Amino acid sequence: MQEDSFEIHVMTESEAAAVCGWSYEPPYDIYGWMPWEEMKKLGIEFGDPELRTQQYVTGYRNGVFCGFAQLFPLGGTTRLGIGMRPDLCGRGMGAAFVRAAADEALRRIPGQEIDLEVLTWNQRAISAYRKAGFSITDLYERMTPDGMKPFYCMVYQAPESSALSAEGVEPAE
Repeated sequence: MQEDSFEIHVMTESEAAAVCGWSYEPPYDIYGWMPWEEMKKLGIEFGDPELRTQQYVTGYRNGVFCGFAQLFPLGGTTRLGIGMRPDLCGRGMGAAFVRAAADEALRRIPGQEIDLEVLTWNQRAISAYRKAGFSITDLYERMTPDGMKPFYCMVYQAPESSALSAEGVEPAE
């Protein structure tokens, strides 16, 4: 494995609990999660064991837990949700991690379109996503806990070497 690459695994319960303890500095603090025991009790997001196993993965680099991704099925697309450990944000690891998450999504469903949403003010994430091979394809507003906010939709353009789709095969719906 290359030194800057990530190993991707299905998220475990202990990793999910750790993610709930992550605390981001403003303005990134909107990306925090509720306490683990509450998520488990409500059975939401990765607090639901079945959803966690099906959609959530974690990324390790050199044996260190660095981040997680949700691989959310959305029609003929897999939508990524990305979270890096707060102390690792802004250190140049984001692009490699996002690329690894996108490649895992393509491994699971070859030929599937991979996209993500990002708040337009989050230039740090947008830069990492661009370096990972994503391009902005749309701008729209959608509801957040703080009201309507502008988002970009970005779509992954897999490099030919990592494109796992079979020639002539339609993506699964």
